[in-house]
Amino acid sequence: MANIKQQMKRDITNNKKNLLNSSFDSSLKTAMKAVEKAVAASNKEEASQAYSFLCKKLDKSVSKSIHNKNYVARQKSRYAKMVNTIA
Repeated sequence: MANIKQQMKRDITNNKKNLLNSSFDSSLKTAMKAVEKAVAASNKEEASQAYSFLCKKLDKSVSKSIHNKNYVARQKSRYAKMVNTIA
């Protein structure tokens, strides 16, 4: 633990931000799994809805500086390919 008062405050805010980021990351992983599950079930309608929700979450993660834009672009492309494989 820090001795300087400002650093003690900073530790508290860092911990709060860490909890929020990990919660958001968890919800993002859940959205990814929803797309994968819909693709595995060959449900085109459900997969496209899950994919649009996933894109929304990924874009939000860039604006919140949780993920890098290249990571987001790669994931969007990866999941779009997955959804497009359903005939």
